[in-house]
Amino acid sequence: MSDSSFSFLWPRISARAARFAGVAAAASALALGAAGTASACNISEFTAAAECTGEQGVITVVDKDPSGVQATVSVYLKSGGAEKLIGSQDVKGTREGATLTFKEDWQPNATYRVHVKAGDQVDEDISPELTTPGKACATTPAPSKPAPSKPAPSKPAPSKPAPSTSAPASPTPAAPAPSNSPAPAGSSDNLAETGSSSNTPLFAGLAGALVVAGGGIVFALRKRGAAQR
Repeated sequence: MSDSSFSFLWPRISARAARFAGVAAAASALALGAAGTASACNISEFTAAAECTGEQGVITVVDKDPSGVQATVSVYLKSGGAEKLIGSQDVKGTREGATLTFKEDWQPNATYRVHVKAGDQVDEDISPELTTPGKACATTPAPSKPAPSKPAPSKPAPSKPAPSTSAPASPTPAAPAPSNSPAPAGSSDNLAETGSSSNTPLFAGLAGALVVAGGGIVFALRKRGAAQR
């Protein structure tokens, strides 16, 4: 083959090689784009649910992000147009799924908004919003304390009178009725009686008269005996 023949075929070979190179570059770009999309974090990789662990209500959020991008998950309770933050936690997703647990004694048919912030890739809520089941977690009522029994009223012990420190008053003896009749001379009661009685002057006078009379009788008897001798 002459040189003129090679010069004729060269433009065709060059055009075909360029076409193959373009197709290969496009395929590589598509592959890289798909790989980049697969490694990016996406809101569809997050799910939320209201569950019960025993008697405790919880809200769980699962992150199935194989790229492991760190994300912050915040849970809000919606009530009457207002929102209350229940809690926020950080998570790094895995292909199998990383689970976050928020303790919350949720009420039946309550609505929660779950927001996810993962760098500059995700900043939105999980859709649809979380609605709790129509039945709350079973709770065991606290045992009621029995009413304290009132003790029966005890009868008070009879109080003993306090001993008196003062000496008992001695009964005053009744005064004897005055008697105007003279007592016999040999009465021991009159001889033993002492004190300033109203009969004392009378008894003294009678005793003096008896002494004088006795002395006169003795004198008369002696004088009579001397006359007879």
